Amino acid sequence: MTSNDMDYLTIALPKGKLFDLSANMLAKLGYTAEGLSENSRKLVITNEAAKIRFIITKTADLPTYVEYGAADIGIIGKDVLLEENKDVYELLDLKFGFCRMMVAVPQALKQDKLSDYAHMRVATKYPRVAESFFHSIGIQMEIIKLNGSIELAPMVGLAEIIVDLVETGRTLKENNLVEVAQIHPATARFIANRVSFKMKFERINTMVEGLKTLVESEGNA
Repeated sequence: MTSNDMDYLTIALPKGKLFDLSANMLAKLGYTAEGLSENSRKLVITNEAAKIRFIITKTADLPTYVEYGAADIGIIGKDVLLEENKDVYELLDLKFGFCRMMVAVPQALKQDKLSDYAHMRVATKYPRVAESFFHSIGIQMEIIKLNGSIELAPMVGLAEIIVDLVETGRTLKENNLVEVAQIHPATARFIANRVSFKMKFERINTMVEGLKTLVESEGNA
């Protein structure tokens, strides 16, 4: 970490559905920069007066930027934190972006017990989370990593089961899939690089306290 880096607080924001919610929450506390947008062509967006830098990353990459100190802090979904398993501090549950990680199967394959699905194929964007879940309940599965529409896998015979993140469950219903187990709920989390948290403690802690107050006030609204 150079002395120049020490002057700035670098904040990583994720592309996608959490971006606007994250940027808006930070803006309420005065953490803004001109031109901050998910579609910005700039890779680094700086507020020189406040000594803040924003970087906008792919969701799955964000914990890596924070772990290696390219960003001091970031906002990311709990699902990504669990899957990427990076060495970062998770400082605060921001209580927005609620989803749940679940197991689903085609209606016709629904069984009475989870153990009845043993040795089937599971399609997922979250192989680490899926493998850990099935291991925890004592059943062995074949995990298939996909990056696109997970719901397609059972329709074309690639897998019998999916593990995916859902908000409302509407997409499941539209594809004749039913939820058979919830793995964990997921919300946006505020994370920090371990070295940055020590070296820039005052600035980061001030932000954490501000966010905490905001979360509590919005939760009571």
